[in-house]
Amino acid sequence: MKKTLIVLGVVLALLVVFLMLGPFYILGEGEQAVVTRFGKIVKVETQPGLKYKMPVVDTVNKYSSKILSWDGDAQRIPTKENQFIYVDPTSRWVISDPAKFYETVKTVDVAELRLDDILDSTIRTVISENYLNEAVRNSNRINEMNVVEEVSNIEDLEAAEKLRNLTVSDVQQESIKVGRQGLSDRMLQLASPYTAEYGITLIDVIIRQIRYSDDLTESVYQRMIKERNQIAEAYRSYGRGQLAQWEGKTSSEQKSILSEAYASAEQIKGVADAEATRIYADAYESDPDFFELWRTLESYRTTLPSMDKVLSTDIPYFDVMVGK
Repeated sequence: MKKTLIVLGVVLALLVVFLMLGPFYILGEGEQAVVTRFGKIVKVETQPGLKYKMPVVDTVNKYSSKILSWDGDAQRIPTKENQFIYVDPTSRWVISDPAKFYETVKTVDVAELRLDDILDSTIRTVISENYLNEAVRNSNRINEMNVVEEVSNIEDLEAAEKLRNLTVSDVQQESIKVGRQGLSDRMLQLASPYTAEYGITLIDVIIRQIRYSDDLTESVYQRMIKERNQIAEAYRSYGRGQLAQWEGKTSSEQKSILSEAYASAEQIKGVADAEATRIYADAYESDPDFFELWRTLESYRTTLPSMDKVLSTDIPYFDVMVGK
């Protein structure tokens, strides 16, 4: 009996020691593991649950089975026409072959370094082989768009339509053959064979953002300024036309008003002259001597202020003044 108790105690002690050495491990959801024994792969686990390994000699290397992301640094890359742009890429990837992943890169950090090398090189190759418009556009819909300039503060519909026609900008963009999505697909196609060597499967490669370099940005701004200046010149041209039209109309109305006023003034002046002539005639007939005197004094008032000197008054003109 005593011997049996000793055996059970020893077995229990060994069992406790065995359990303390950790023969079991838990593989959670979204995890996969590579079990190695002295550096050699002995087992690959991809299903979650309670798993067994040989204590002490086995090592469990856990990896994520979820979709992982790679965020690259923005690169300054020349396009086919040698226009420099900054390309900011991103990518999604998964560890599809844990055993190969362990053998080649072993850790996620090292894997990301490999992805940096592969994807940066692939992106640079694809961008430099294509024109700028292929990288910034995804379709040719821009050439189908009809942009109509908004015309405000013009009540005349015909004038508004005329101005709208003047400001139409018929700029035809170059058609694309591949497009931005096509470039992304090409990057994925070129990079996938290289990442597969590390047990990595690329899901996609996406151009997240494209930013023009300073020199290219300046040329874009200048083109935009030129287009807006053309529209502004159309407005100015329309304004000058309207100014000339209103000036012509105003000048015509002015001449018409002046002509009518002149005719009316001449008519009034004629009536007044006739009335004055009649009054003069009546005054002359009433007292010819007084009329003659008055006419002479009026003449003196007009002529004498303009005379610098009078050398003699012995002329009939001055008879009234000297009393002859």
